[in-house]
Amino acid sequence: MAQLGAVDGFNLDSLIHIPLPKSLNRVRDALEVVRMAGLLDDLELRLNRAAELATPRARELFLGAIEDMTLEDVRGILSGPDDAATQYFERKTSVGLSNAMRPIVESALNDAGAVQVYERTMGEYDSIPFLPDVKADLTSHVLTLGLKGIFHYIAVEEAAIRNEPVKRTTDLLRRVFG
Repeated sequence: MAQLGAVDGFNLDSLIHIPLPKSLNRVRDALEVVRMAGLLDDLELRLNRAAELATPRARELFLGAIEDMTLEDVRGILSGPDDAATQYFERKTSVGLSNAMRPIVESALNDAGAVQVYERTMGEYDSIPFLPDVKADLTSHVLTLGLKGIFHYIAVEEAAIRNEPVKRTTDLLRRVFG
């Protein structure tokens, strides 16, 4: 997860890059006419920066889920499908992560300048007459896609640990996976 919290951890990763909300496609079309669509490119970058800023805080919640594991949970992970641990983390942490990460993402959106760019972009869009209202919930958008990206890489790492003995680097993993 460390690479996700680094600069361009989301932005340059084509598998988890956070695009603009679909509702802003209409805004892009309108602003291209007046040569201001670059605002949306800037906004998209800042959405990814917000996810990168927020991701390191998720680590604590995952550590808590590991501490709360029961012997039954461990058995289920060992005998389950290749993504059993990922499924466990999604089941155990998704609600907690969403709740805990929401204020972090909101703050990160501010810190990354996404809110300011969104407001400027929508101001430019709204100044064009006869266009319908458009809204986007940036926090929910970044939160949903950011968590999806985190779980994607948990699944990738889990598969590597299960399928590549060299990835079983800690004593605990060696004991668990043989």
